Amino acid sequence: MSRVALFLNGQRPDKIPDLQQFVQIFCTDGAYAYLKELNILPDVVSGDFDSISTAEIPAEIEVIVTPDQNFTDFEKALMIIKERNFTEVYVYGSSGMEHDHFLGNLTSGLKFKDQLTIIFFDDFSYYFFADKEVFLEGYKNRIISLYPFPVVKGIITRGLKYPLNNEDLDLTKRIGTRNKATEEKVQISHKEGNLLIFIKL
Repeated sequence: MSRVALFLNGQRPDKIPDLQQFVQIFCTDGAYAYLKELNILPDVVSGDFDSISTAEIPAEIEVIVTPDQNFTDFEKALMIIKERNFTEVYVYGSSGMEHDHFLGNLTSGLKFKDQLTIIFFDDFSYYFFADKEVFLEGYKNRIISLYPFPVVKGIITRGLKYPLNNEDLDLTKRIGTRNKATEEKVQISHKEGNLLIFIKL
């Protein structure tokens, strides 16, 4: 298993996941404060350390200072995770609070979508950039939103209340939010573009 958790300095999660499912726990420097309050000891803290000092981090935690301002702390953490040959990242604290950070985090996730499996979690939903074909099971009656980033072509869905049959979504013309799974098994495929799928918890 090569799944890791990455905590960012967005809205603090109300529910902390089962941390036993992760090989390692990473966090950015800004997220360390709330993990400390929750008595969660990450394995790695990385970032430019503009919000806390490295001296505040216990010696048993690995500290990686990443001062390059051409990249966000999230991107730099993803680089470290990729370099260490982990393949799947569950991201917490990516949304909420400052919305420009949220949009920036989505953009960073998009940059790495072909290199890592990245799944974002918040207190309302989980979301990810879809492969060309996605199979979902066990979400009947759950809200599923399809969001083009910014244009997606040739979308075909099965098992949704409002099906798409080789249709396009465009951020400025038509988006696919607030659809609903009507079957236990849902299939979503697309031909071109970057499709963000939100599944309500």
